[in-house]
Amino acid sequence: MHPKLSEDLARLPELLDIARRCAVEALSGIADRPAAVPPAPPNPESLPDSGVGAEAALERFQSRWAPGFSGSAGPRYLGFVTGGATPAAVAGDWLTSTFDQNAAAGGDSSALDLEREATGWLRELFGLGTAHEGAFVSGATMSNFVGLAIGREWVGEQLGVSVAQDGVAALGNVPVLSGSPHSSVYKALSMLGLGRGCVREVATLPEREAVDVDRLSAELAALDGRPAIVVANAGTVNTVDFDDLRAIAELRRRFPFWLHVDAAFGGFAALSPLHTELVAGIDEADSVCADLHKWLNVPYDSAIQFTRRRDLQVRVFQNAAAYLGRITEDPDFVHLTPENSRRLRALPAWFALAAYGRQGHREIVERDIALARELGDRIAGMPHLRLLAPVRLNVVCFTLADDPTAEQIGALARSVAGSGEAFLTPTVYKGTPGLRAAFSNWRTTGADVGRIAAALRAG
Repeated sequence: MHPKLSEDLARLPELLDIARRCAVEALSGIADRPAAVPPAPPNPESLPDSGVGAEAALERFQSRWAPGFSGSAGPRYLGFVTGGATPAAVAGDWLTSTFDQNAAAGGDSSALDLEREATGWLRELFGLGTAHEGAFVSGATMSNFVGLAIGREWVGEQLGVSVAQDGVAALGNVPVLSGSPHSSVYKALSMLGLGRGCVREVATLPEREAVDVDRLSAELAALDGRPAIVVANAGTVNTVDFDDLRAIAELRRRFPFWLHVDAAFGGFAALSPLHTELVAGIDEADSVCADLHKWLNVPYDSAIQFTRRRDLQVRVFQNAAAYLGRITEDPDFVHLTPENSRRLRALPAWFALAAYGRQGHREIVERDIALARELGDRIAGMPHLRLLAPVRLNVVCFTLADDPTAEQIGALARSVAGSGEAFLTPTVYKGTPGLRAAFSNWRTTGADVGRIAAALRAG
C-alpha cells in the first residue's frame, strides 16, 4: 500500500474530524459568504508524483480553492433555481459517500429498497398515484431525457416499431409540441436523435407563458392522427407559469400523444394547499420530471422521474448481461436510467423527508413564495425597475424601467454580484432583457430580502 494511503487509513477518524471542522466552518458562515465570487483561478499546478496526504491536500484546498467558491448554498443566491442543503440532507449525503453503494442492481444491499421507499414518498408528495413509478437521476435535464425517451418509444409503439431495437430512423419525424419548453427539453431531444428542430412551439395565452390549449388542440388536429409528444409545463423558468394540465390531458380523448410534464421546481406547489390547484391534473401525465436539488434542498446532484409506462422504460434502458440476472416485475434501476453505476442519490432525499416530513417542506415552499412576493413588491416601488410579470410563485422576473438592453441588464447583474450581497441570472422575457430572482433556499429570510433589495437599489 502507498505510504500516504496507509498513513491516511491509520488516521482516518482524525482526518474525518478535520474535514468535519472544515465543513462546519463553511456552513456556519454561509449566510455571510459572498453570494458570488468573481472567478480568479490560481495558476494550475502539476500533478503530484507521490502526493501529500489527505490533511495536506485539505490545507491546499482551503488556501487555493475554497476562497473562490460562491455562497450558492446560502440564502441570497437567487440565480437559476438553486436550493441549499438542509442539515439532514447534508448528513445523508455524507453517509452516501461513506457507504458508497452502487444503487444499480440488487441482491447484495438494501440500497435499492431505500430508493424505492424514497420514490414512494416523493410520489405522494407530488400528488401522483401509484400507477406512477420513479427512479432517481442527476437533474432535470436527465429527468426530461428519460421521460422523453419513454415517450419516443411510445410513439414507436403506435407506429408498430421499437426505437430501442430498430433505431430512431424507424420513426421518421416526431412532432413535439409545447408552449414554453425549457432549454433542457431541446438538449434532451438532441441527445435522443429526434433533434431540436422537431419542437413546435405552440402559442401561449396573452401575456402568459402558459400554452393556449385551443391552439394546442388545433396543432394536434393538424397532425391528422400522427402520434406526438406534448411537453406541458408545471412552472416555467421565467415566471413560474403553469399549463392547464387537466385540459391538456383531456385532449387525449381526441388525439394520440404522450404527455410529459416538466415540473422541475413548480411541482413543489403541490405541497401548499394555497397553490396545489396549479398542478391539478399532473397525475394524468405519462411522465413527470421533478428536480430535487432545487426546492427539496438536497445537495447536487439529485432529481427524479416518474412514468406510467415502466415496461417501455425497461425496453429503452435495459442492460442485458449474464451477471445482472433476469429482469423482474420490479426491475433494478440499472434497467431504468441511462446510468449503469449509480450513486445512491436517494439517501439525502430520504434523510430530508424522514427528518422534516411534508410539513417541514411545505413551510420552506410557502416561506420562499412569501419572500418572492415581498421582493416583487419592493421592486415595484423602485423607480428604476419594473416587474415583467406578476410574481406567481417563487421567481421574480423584472427589468430596468426605461428601454433595457442586454448590456445594461448585464451591468446590473455584475454590480449586484460584485457586492457579494446576491446573485441573479439574466433572461429574456417576451423579447425584453431582464433578471430573475428565484427563491428556493431553506435558509432565506425577510432580512435577506432587505439586503437583496438594497443591492438592487445601489446597482
